[in-house]
Amino acid sequence: MDHREKHAVYVQGCLASEVMELRQLEYFVAVTEEAGFTRAAERLHVAQPGVSAQIRRLEHELGQPLFDRSGRTVTLTEAGATVLPYARAALAAVAAARQSVDELTGLLRGRVTLGVIEWIQALGLPDLLAAFHRDHPLVEITVTQDDTASLADALRAGRLDLAYLSLGADDPTGLRTQVVLEQDLVAAVPPGHPLAGGTEIKLAELAGLELLCLPTGTGLRALLDDACTTAGLRPRIAFEAGHPPVLAQLAAYGLGVAVLPESAARATDLHALPIVQPRLHGRVALAWRAEGPSGPAARALLTRARAAG
Repeated sequence: MDHREKHAVYVQGCLASEVMELRQLEYFVAVTEEAGFTRAAERLHVAQPGVSAQIRRLEHELGQPLFDRSGRTVTLTEAGATVLPYARAALAAVAAARQSVDELTGLLRGRVTLGVIEWIQALGLPDLLAAFHRDHPLVEITVTQDDTASLADALRAGRLDLAYLSLGADDPTGLRTQVVLEQDLVAAVPPGHPLAGGTEIKLAELAGLELLCLPTGTGLRALLDDACTTAGLRPRIAFEAGHPPVLAQLAAYGLGVAVLPESAARATDLHALPIVQPRLHGRVALAWRAEGPSGPAARALLTRARAAG
């Protein structure tokens, strides 16, 4: 038996002992997959010093360093590479056992990560999550706000289970979607503005004004930019903000014409003008990976969200 085989036997013995904690294995796998202690701590929703302490305990119990910390990113040592498949197998076995018991007793537990765009108020998301929590109190739900492009990337990378995205004309690649809200983009101006007496505004007219817009990376901004590019127009963007109420406040101070989703404009005292020629029609969609979310908790929330949508 060579030294690698001896080390593998030793690792199996440690993993089978009562000394080894599942939390240590979970932290070890997270640090490996995230290539760093800080990102692993963010993923696990714990403090970074706690992750480091548990890894040091694991290394002490195994008698070998598991990570090479000398570079800009953390990499596995030979011992760490030996431990990794056993750690993953142990965590998978415990998860399968817990899921079997939960199915037997009708319980659901786990963690779900949900991404939302900033202006999600129109979708009734708090009601959805409150009802889900009442039915499944053992499920931990983490909600993250970001722009559509970042949320879509996080979905594809597996950092999110589900997300509500603002879509332009095209659906995001590699994801499945279900549209839950459709609304137009409007130009919003305060009372007394020269446009306040109108009933609509053409895209060509709008492009010549100072605009207050959502930032690049949002679905509705992509909708505006794509329409202007197709028409050979270059919009004059005076201010960008990720939250529509901020754009509305800037418009109220006379700093420009706010380009808002219709539902956001209705919640203000601004005068809303539908944008026409072409009409800019946006969508909000529930999105998930093509293969479906992993874990019964995420699948249950997806089922509930799709039914609510």
